[in-house]
Amino acid sequence: MTGPEPEPRAPLRDLLRRRTVSSDLTPPVPEALRQATAYSWRLLVIAAALGVVVFLVIQLKLLVIPLLVAILITALVWPAFSFLLRHSWPRWLAIVVTVLGTIAVISGLLWLAVWQITQQFGSVRERTVDAVTQFRQYLIDGPLHLSSAQIDQGLGQGLTFLQQQGGALWTGALAIGTTLGHVGAGLLLTLFILLCLLADGGGIWSWTTRLFPRVSRPAVDGAGRAGWRTVKTYARTQLLVATIDAIGIGVSAFLLGVPLAVPIGVLVFLGAFVPFVGAIVTGAVAVFIALVYNGPLIALFMLIAVLVVQQVESHILQPILMGSAVKVHPLAVVLVVAGGAMIGGIAGALFAVPLAAFVNVVAVYLSTHAWERRGSVEASPDLIWQTVPRERRKKS
Repeated sequence: MTGPEPEPRAPLRDLLRRRTVSSDLTPPVPEALRQATAYSWRLLVIAAALGVVVFLVIQLKLLVIPLLVAILITALVWPAFSFLLRHSWPRWLAIVVTVLGTIAVISGLLWLAVWQITQQFGSVRERTVDAVTQFRQYLIDGPLHLSSAQIDQGLGQGLTFLQQQGGALWTGALAIGTTLGHVGAGLLLTLFILLCLLADGGGIWSWTTRLFPRVSRPAVDGAGRAGWRTVKTYARTQLLVATIDAIGIGVSAFLLGVPLAVPIGVLVFLGAFVPFVGAIVTGAVAVFIALVYNGPLIALFMLIAVLVVQQVESHILQPILMGSAVKVHPLAVVLVVAGGAMIGGIAGALFAVPLAAFVNVVAVYLSTHAWERRGSVEASPDLIWQTVPRERRKKS
């Protein structure tokens, strides 16, 4: 005969839950401080993760930069490539025509720039000598009232400094040679990645999405495609901006008699791919060359031409020719470009805006659960950064 079974002992965690824990803190921690602390440690974790990502990107820059360049070039040539595919061209032939056409355009621009530099080298050298002579005379007759002996002494000290730094200059020359080797390897890697993206970009993206859990794949796939559409829109917009700026400023320099008009146009074309900041810097270079070789009056006309071209391009031609909205506040552009330049130099300034636009669209897409309704992400009108393609309304 057995007695009543003993009552099972409660788990330790249940006992702990029943205990009343008292606090000696009087008064208790304010709710606002609790929320601020919760946000703070989460922000610290995010900042640490971003720091690790930036560190890895810097360490692998010889691999990351060609990858980003290839993606940006793919976005630039995608309209022409997709046009050929829509007209029943074989994919391999469309790839060959697109890649060779891109190489031909870039090589042609560089050849024109080098050709004009060699053609006008003599006159540019003479104007440089005249400008230096006039500047020397200004130092003598101007408010500084320097003597020829003082100017010659300053030049002699400069030459002596250069001679003393000969070892450093030689080391720098060797570093430049190493950099050129890296550039050559990077160009080959960029070309290979470009061919792979054009040949099987969809397959590569499908493989990438399979790296995520199955439940997250629809969100990842939709966010990535929304970001890619934004990058394509950005690239198309910047290509249009670069072409208009280069033609307008280059033709203006030619008509005003400014030397090196073609190299100025090529420089403006390349600089326009750094939004807002690139246009200002390259326009300033054109005005400076006009000031040195043609005088203040022509430099003033060159400045007016640069401002007119940029205003016409941004306020008239771009809204008419583009059927999408890529509206970015100038403050956001300047901050992003400056941050990218501080982290990655020229490459950082070039890729800062498209990367920020991609991250912005992906974040908005995920936060609004746009993949659940199978719709496109729509940015709020009060956002400082709107990089979401907007379809042109059809007339009824």
